[in-house]
Amino acid sequence: MALESANIPIPSEVIMPFSGFLVSRGVFYFWPVVLVGALGNLSGSMVSYYIAVYFEKWTRSWVTHNSYFSVSKRWFDRYGVTAAFWSRLMPVVRTFISFPAGLFRVSAWKFFTYTFLGSFIWSAVLTYPGVYLGENWQIIEPILRRFDILILVFLGIGFIFMLRNHFKKAQ
Repeated sequence: MALESANIPIPSEVIMPFSGFLVSRGVFYFWPVVLVGALGNLSGSMVSYYIAVYFEKWTRSWVTHNSYFSVSKRWFDRYGVTAAFWSRLMPVVRTFISFPAGLFRVSAWKFFTYTFLGSFIWSAVLTYPGVYLGENWQIIEPILRRFDILILVFLGIGFIFMLRNHFKKAQ
């Protein structure tokens, strides 16, 4: 879970339901599994956040002159902390939200608090089906993968529109 939140896309959709399966077998207990999952997300998010803070120092002159930076900065200034919470409930986005939060200097204390709360909910939501399904926990993964694909499609469409607008302005 820590690696997933540190921008390494290891799917929590596999990790947490399997942990739920282990809960159903009596190897683990439900709430400690959820807590450890949330703390793992928090620690990985902290690593990604502070890498971005460090990265921003070295790229400040290039980044601040980029038009996308100012638009993104305004968005994070307005929604940054709540984005931390809601992004923890969305596959794919949850993996990468910490880096821009650090880049745009979202309040670390608030960001980490909302990250923990969202991650706690996400961990519970993913662990419970593993407990419920027991040895059939692996049937969850293909269902949740569909959401990953849907989110990637939306991100791809957004990227295409961004490129189209960029080249339209350049002409």
